[in-house]
Amino acid sequence: MSVKGKYHNIHQALIDRCRKGDSRAQFDIYRFYFKAMYNTSLRIVSNPMDAEDVMQESFFKAFDKISTYRNEVSFGAWLKQIVVNSSLDFLKKKRLNTTSIDQLFDLKDNDPMDEKDFEPESVDEVRNAIAMLPEGYRLIVNLVLVEGYSHEEAAQMLNISPSTSRSQLSRAKQKLSNILTLTVNA
Repeated sequence: MSVKGKYHNIHQALIDRCRKGDSRAQFDIYRFYFKAMYNTSLRIVSNPMDAEDVMQESFFKAFDKISTYRNEVSFGAWLKQIVVNSSLDFLKKKRLNTTSIDQLFDLKDNDPMDEKDFEPESVDEVRNAIAMLPEGYRLIVNLVLVEGYSHEEAAQMLNISPSTSRSQLSRAKQKLSNILTLTVNA
């Protein structure tokens, strides 16, 4: 941070060129960020093709609205927020007229928590277990634990209360523990 509260961005020259509509600069920004943004979207939408579509749409939105980027956070953080919001919007549109996001958070998990110890062998096992969670739980785990948003931020994105976010994360952790225990002991 500088004295004026502006973020010093290592890609500032590229960002300035993007503001002028320079397609080469846009491509360079895309190449630098596309993997991280794709992975962010994939953790939320859980489908590789949908994640790619959401990521592409997010880059279009970012380049269209790049004039609104004020250097208050890193460009990557600003872009990631666009990707998260676009991913959540995608899920909402996908479920339109079938279920509301509020219903996702009313899921009941009556399975008692298995107290057995487990040692997941790899990050991939944990990722796979997260992917097996019901959608509402998976969203909270990804937003709070993986992406690092606070409960207040996640709650605002999902239009739920922070206490609902906390309770859903607690239930998600229990469910995740059960999945990992079954996977490791299988």
